[in-house]
Amino acid sequence: MTDRNTSPGAPASPDDLWSAVDALWAWLEEGSPHGGRESLLLRVLKMSEEVGEVAEAVLGATGQNPRKGASHTWDDVQAELCDVVITALIALRTLTPDTRETFNRHLARVTERSLSTRRPGTAT
Repeated sequence: MTDRNTSPGAPASPDDLWSAVDALWAWLEEGSPHGGRESLLLRVLKMSEEVGEVAEAVLGATGQNPRKGASHTWDDVQAELCDVVITALIALRTLTPDTRETFNRHLARVTERSLSTRRPGTAT
C-alpha cells in the first residue's frame, strides 16, 4: 500500500522504514557470498566506508581539497549521512531480527539520559 504522493517502494511512514530495512537486509542476504559472523563484520566495516564518504562530501562542500575545489554540495552531505543511517540499521538488522525494538529501546535510553541532564551554563 503506497501513498499517491510517494514513489513505489519508498517508505511513507516510520513503519515503512522498518519494512524497508528488512527488505534491504533480505536483498543483501540473498546476494551475499558470506554469511553469519563474517557478514555482520563486513556490514559493520561498510559503515566506516560510508562515514568516510560523509567526510569526503564535507571536505568537497567546503572546498578544502585544493586539487578538487568545491566538488560536493551540502545535499551530497545529507545523502551520505542518510547512507550511514541506512547502513547502520542494516548492520543492526544483521545482528538482531528485533531491530525496531532494539533501536527504539536504545533511543529512549539515550533521550532520557541526554534530556534529563542540564547542560552547564544553561538556565533551569
